[in-house]
Amino acid sequence: MIKIFLTILLTFALTNVYSQDTNSNFQFRKIDQNAFTAGEKLKFEINYGFVTAGEAIMEISPVLATVNGRSVYDISVYVNSTSSFDWVYQVRDRYKTLLDKEGLFPWRFEQHIREGNYKRDFEAIFDHVNLKAKAYTGDTEPKKFEGEYDIPMYVQDALSAFYLSRTFDYKGMKAGDIIKLQNFYKDKVYPLDVKFLGRETIEVPAGEFKCIVVEPLVREGGLFKSDGSIIVWMTDDEIKMPVRVKSKIVIGSIDVDLLEYSGLSGNLTAKVK
Repeated sequence: MIKIFLTILLTFALTNVYSQDTNSNFQFRKIDQNAFTAGEKLKFEINYGFVTAGEAIMEISPVLATVNGRSVYDISVYVNSTSSFDWVYQVRDRYKTLLDKEGLFPWRFEQHIREGNYKRDFEAIFDHVNLKAKAYTGDTEPKKFEGEYDIPMYVQDALSAFYLSRTFDYKGMKAGDIIKLQNFYKDKVYPLDVKFLGRETIEVPAGEFKCIVVEPLVREGGLFKSDGSIIVWMTDDEIKMPVRVKSKIVIGSIDVDLLEYSGLSGNLTAKVK
């Protein structure tokens, strides 16, 4: 049965998501990047063989949120099966991350899975000063507190890690090179590596693009859930916009292709036509 978490994949302000004992002398990292910005919206179609099984939307709210006095990107991913495919397997998934604008680390991650008869709601609140994460389950208040766990500095969730990977410099990389990240999910920290595979020019409904090809080596809590490998094509330019995702499963493969885009932070120099 197909299980798709596009978690590669709302306009409001959030303040004081949780209280934190901050050190006035503590300085968070600052990452300069031009890969994405507030207001970006990407729409994909999900194909299983010759059948359009669903659509996915990745969007960054045009309004910056605020957490503990810091500006954050409010990023959401929605994955829905089409009405014609619902009788086979209905999907209504939603992910959210609140990503620090300057440091590109998450303050909060939400996962709301509705796939067939399966339901899961998970939330993580990150404290990057005291190196703790609080985990919750349930979709209604009061949510169930699952525990507080140790985390390494700037640990990612699966969605924030994807956006962070768009800021990497792949120019000097060779096929097989790996970028190492860490991902917190449920109650543990997992390796979340990104393997560089090379470059390729591909065509999708949104156009033809020169692309970087990478393979996220996700163990838990990924944007996708499948029984095989996951390959991602991103534009080979400063934007590194995701163009295609291919997920191999036991009975074939799922292709997630870009349909349309808006609100980009700059020009797509990798677009051929």
